[in-house]
Order: sequence, then structure tokens, then C-alpha cells
Amino acid sequence: MEAAVQGKVRAAQASDQDSEAMFDLIELFFFAYRDFVGDADRLLEAWKFGRAHHRVLHFVNRHPGLTIAELLDILKITKQSLNRVLKELLEQNFVESRAGVADRRQRHLFATGKGRKLAQELAQLQSRRFARVLEGAPDGARRQAIDFLLAMIDPADQEKVASLVWPQQPRLSP
Repeated sequence: MEAAVQGKVRAAQASDQDSEAMFDLIELFFFAYRDFVGDADRLLEAWKFGRAHHRVLHFVNRHPGLTIAELLDILKITKQSLNRVLKELLEQNFVESRAGVADRRQRHLFATGKGRKLAQELAQLQSRRFARVLEGAPDGARRQAIDFLLAMIDPADQEKVASLVWPQQPRLSP
């Protein structure tokens, strides 16, 4: 890190106990998110897709057979918002919908070959950004990042999110 940036980081750390709003963290989180999704946004533009398409495709690809109700719960969006995005992904053959075995009224979502390919390309873009950051980080940085991000999630949702991220794990760790 540049010396000027390191100085600003040290100054921010010194004022961590201030009762002021944490504008530095708020703004750094904003810029980090902007650049993290920006990598994917550029690829999605080619398909005339947006971030909502990315989120739907990501979770459908990672959790084959996800129901629409489960997807709504994960994304915390309205059925109307999901329907528009899902319709486009279905029509362009990125996602397919199948009737449930036990309940034929229930719709299960699966990424198609085309959908899996795009989801993988998007994940690789974002994984490269994480790898770049973690490459020069001290040992344990990934664990600390995981702990930090989990702590940012509402406590009532942390176990549910952890079981979604690490389905084989009964606890809050990868």
C-alpha cells in the first residue's frame, strides 16, 4: 500500500473509538462493492443483463433445484421483481424451470449449460479480485474477511446464510 494510504488507514484506526459515523468504512465499502460488481457488470452488459440477473443466476447455479420461494427468501425481493428477471433468464435459456416431483405446482430452478457457463465466468471475474487482495494479505486474512462479512449480516440470518454458503457445514465456518 502507498505510504499516503497507509497514513490515512492509521489515522482511521486511531479514531475507531469515536462516536462519529464511520464514514470511512461506509465509503470504502461502497467503493469496494462498486468495483467488485463492476467487473461483472461489464460482462453482463453483453447480454443486456443487470445485477438482479447476476444474483438470480448465481444462486440458481450454486443451488440447483432451488424453488422460487427459496430464491425470494434469499434475495429479499418481491415476486414481481423476480418474475421480470427470471422470465428473461428463462426465455434466453440461461435457466430452466421444472415441476417438483412431490408437488407438481412447485417450480424448481436449474441453470442450463449456457447459464452455468456465464455464472462461472462471472464468478471467475470476482474470484480474481479476491485472489489479488488475499495474495498479499497476512495469514488468516481470508478467515478474518469471512468473520467480518458474516458479522455484517443480521444476527437472525447468520445461520441461514452460513448453511447456504457452506451447505455441508453445520457451523459458521467454511
